[in-house]
Amino acid sequence: MFVGVGLALLVVIGATLPAAAARRADPGVECPPGQPDCNVWDDEPGTPGGPGGGGDNGGGDSGGGGGGGVCQWGGRTIPCYDDVLGWFNNGDGCYYKLAVPQPPAPEGQQWYVQTCNGGDLGAQDTVPLDGPPAGFGAPPDPEELARRALASIKLLPARLRVAPRKDIGPGLVGLPVWMWATPSPSYFGPLRASASDRGLTVSIEAKVDRIVWSMGNGDTVTCTKAGTPYDPKGKRAGKTSPDCGYDSGYRKADTYRVGATTYWTVRWWTGDGDEGDPIAQTRTSGTVPVQIKELQVVTR
Repeated sequence: MFVGVGLALLVVIGATLPAAAARRADPGVECPPGQPDCNVWDDEPGTPGGPGGGGDNGGGDSGGGGGGGVCQWGGRTIPCYDDVLGWFNNGDGCYYKLAVPQPPAPEGQQWYVQTCNGGDLGAQDTVPLDGPPAGFGAPPDPEELARRALASIKLLPARLRVAPRKDIGPGLVGLPVWMWATPSPSYFGPLRASASDRGLTVSIEAKVDRIVWSMGNGDTVTCTKAGTPYDPKGKRAGKTSPDCGYDSGYRKADTYRVGATTYWTVRWWTGDGDEGDPIAQTRTSGTVPVQIKELQVVTR
């Protein structure tokens, strides 16, 4: 007879203050550095059973976060055009806008309001130039608008659950582990937004592409679906997950910390229907403990 296994776990990243997170987080949960919140919800306990085949036990793909738009300064991406400051010049890190009204200027020159250091408001100068600086009057960059739209929505790591879990009871060596996530649009998409500038509108749609689970022992499992909740009274009770599980189970007794990374793909297109290269984003959950023990055989 094997040891009963535990309660499913839900980890979600919120946008609340760190103090609130400390009150809600399970003591067994560890959040990534710099992450302000890591919440835990309990579900009904489940007991996965004997080992079986099938399921997804592939390694995680390497996905990247996107870079910035075409205008950068001091290691950060900034708008190439600002309604107050004007157009940005990558060459010197300054914004330029025609001075209004125009003071008398040397022949062939015009006065520009110059704001340097990537637009950080401070000292501004009015300078005469022979011609418009680089980038002045350029149309809005559509990818920059796509990223501006992306910044207006929240891409969250999916709410994650596993069975077994340490808080209720240990699992056993060689028995399957089930993983799943709440399939809500807030956590899987599609999420949509748009941004406009000087007559150009760019729309985006963000969806989760996959979740890569880190099993705490060097193994990863890639799931392209939210996964199936474990039901101890269901038809697959005691078997492997049909779509998101660690089917082979752990090979030795120990306590493992399981985490997951959610991979989002953001499509974007202009009002004319032209589509740009997708923007890849990742979100990483905290880690939770899963305790695994050896099966004890009693002989007489």
